[in-house]
Amino acid sequence: MGKLTAISVKAAMKVPGTYQDGDGLILKVRADKEGRAASAQWTLRVQRDGKRSDIGLGSAKLITLETARTEARKERNAVKVERRDILIERKDAAAAQVTFREAAKQYHAENEKGWKSKTYARQWLAALENYAFPKLGEKTTGAIVAADIITTLHPIWQDIPETARQVRNRICVVLDYAHAKGWRSSEAPSGNGSLKAGRGLPRQVKEQVHRKAMPYAEIPSFIAALQRKHSYGRLGLELLILTGVRSQEARLATWDEFDLEAGLWAVPADHMKRAKAHIVPLSQAAVSVLQRAAALRLAGSEYVFPGAEGRAMSDMTLLKVLRDAGEPFHVHGFRSAFTDWAANEGFPEAVVEAALAHKTPDAVQAAYRRTTYLGTLDKPGDRVRLMDAWGTYCASVCRAAPIVSFRLHKN
Repeated sequence: MGKLTAISVKAAMKVPGTYQDGDGLILKVRADKEGRAASAQWTLRVQRDGKRSDIGLGSAKLITLETARTEARKERNAVKVERRDILIERKDAAAAQVTFREAAKQYHAENEKGWKSKTYARQWLAALENYAFPKLGEKTTGAIVAADIITTLHPIWQDIPETARQVRNRICVVLDYAHAKGWRSSEAPSGNGSLKAGRGLPRQVKEQVHRKAMPYAEIPSFIAALQRKHSYGRLGLELLILTGVRSQEARLATWDEFDLEAGLWAVPADHMKRAKAHIVPLSQAAVSVLQRAAALRLAGSEYVFPGAEGRAMSDMTLLKVLRDAGEPFHVHGFRSAFTDWAANEGFPEAVVEAALAHKTPDAVQAAYRRTTYLGTLDKPGDRVRLMDAWGTYCASVCRAAPIVSFRLHKN
């Protein structure tokens, strides 16, 4: 027989304190800031493998003494006789209600103000959106195991190793966060365990120079091949080649960044690696790409080369264009090819570095080199001439097809 009665419970609900019924059943009445009774909770205290745990049974305002005793007997039997871990089961049940996508977005929202820049905050979540959400997004945090993470990472593990490692780390951060929130019964699989290269994941092969950059002599023919079909991925890759920009600058490009009449692309700071705005002169070949993209413009999307559901294009889309063409090169390698061509054509290194938005390594040079080499509308600068010459060279095999009446392919 328990120590409490229905009458004593009713009286206890008005006085903050802890009241024992026996066999581990406890009534806890908490006080508010003024010291008055505020909430009352039934709790069952049990021991499992020498470790004490408190299991919540619910509010005493909703659950009677007899009901609490009945629930306590069930939980004690589950722990002592069936040897079940009730707390882990409850965490798993809670996790069943929280998807990886929801957990990642909540973690991002809570932490983004503390990160070093808005660009990093955007990139942090974008990497998960591009590479993790397609396979893990709708999975519950409690259901994700090492094998799921390995399956997610495997397609990008060798092709973009640095990004793959970042995605792995961010997945684990989200799962650790979910564990701390009680949505998952365990922490993320260890990076020193099955997620370590050489164990569950293959060892990453160091990039070889010959795999990285397409020789610039092959680029005109490659662009001609790109133009045989039309897709956002192909158009995005073509503009990337013609302008010498990085992958994310092309993927995140929005229509309001372009002034086709002036022939300029104003890339905003938050799209740039160094978080510094960059102006790109547009050759006639580059303008042609944008005209063809305009013919395919997706209603409701601000992006020039939209991805799924009008969102920013995945980095894998540009790489897939290369892989579908049977090319072993990397997207970033086109910047190297552009550099090689410019050097061979005799363009000054400083002009090429400015075109690529590279940081000047020498502090003294950086202090004195104020020019952007853009010139004016009346007198175009060296960068304008550089990009015009590059565009003419890239388009030397064949010109783009007319921008009317073509079909959009998936690749």
